[in-house]
Amino acid sequence: MTTAAVTPTTLTAPTGPSWVGSARWVVADTVTVTKRNLLAYTRIPESLFFSTVQPIMFVLLFTYVFGGAIHVPGLSYVNYLMPGIFVQTVAFGAVTTSIALAEDLQKGIIERFRALPMSRSAVLTGRTSADLVRNIATVVIITAVGLAVGFRPSTGVLPYMAGILVILLFAYALSWGFATIGLSAPNSETAQVMSFPLLFPLIFASSAFVPVSSMPGWLQGFATHQPVSVTVDACRALMLGGPTAKWVIQSVAWAVGLLIVLIPLAVHRYRTRI
Repeated sequence: MTTAAVTPTTLTAPTGPSWVGSARWVVADTVTVTKRNLLAYTRIPESLFFSTVQPIMFVLLFTYVFGGAIHVPGLSYVNYLMPGIFVQTVAFGAVTTSIALAEDLQKGIIERFRALPMSRSAVLTGRTSADLVRNIATVVIITAVGLAVGFRPSTGVLPYMAGILVILLFAYALSWGFATIGLSAPNSETAQVMSFPLLFPLIFASSAFVPVSSMPGWLQGFATHQPVSVTVDACRALMLGGPTAKWVIQSVAWAVGLLIVLIPLAVHRYRTRI
């Protein structure tokens, strides 16, 4: 990933000791770093292209190749599939956090950030915020692809948007975990190798693509209660109907719990990495 320059004059501390001024300083620095990371994305159109093509290929593959062999009682397979595709897409998208941070470390960008009069938390918050914005754009594209292949949400606009918010909250929590991995890896290639083996079992041993009831009995307990399945089921309930509160509460609890654990872990790793 190419790096965009950051103008030091935009990252100056506010005058006065008030907590309001400190908060404004943190927000201003976070916005600046977020813009820098988003600008870096635009300078690598190939990366944006392939990060979008991958989920589109999953939609087409599962809909037209595997869809005829997978039967979900009372529901068309494309409707069952799309909530899982949304979660899978943003989860894989969160891996970008680890790769980008490792690359910034490798190129000395993080060290330069630390030398500037800027909020320490802005580097990580700006990184995860930029990845969240990128995930939002990807979700919009995948929604259009889903509608084109027959996805039909049945609960209305507001529940659908609530499902998207649940997905994005989960993706944001994952980004902080991958931030820790990126800060621990010697380079971006290693960060990618470290990230995907952790994510693959969660994605594919879940309810994202097939009902949990079709899995072996020894796997069903894990598949039912792990965070990807819970988030997929919450999204599915919000978009297609069915018991909603149970899954939404569990999904939000998973995301908030992950944030409580992973944010301090990532911040600690950032402070001790260099």
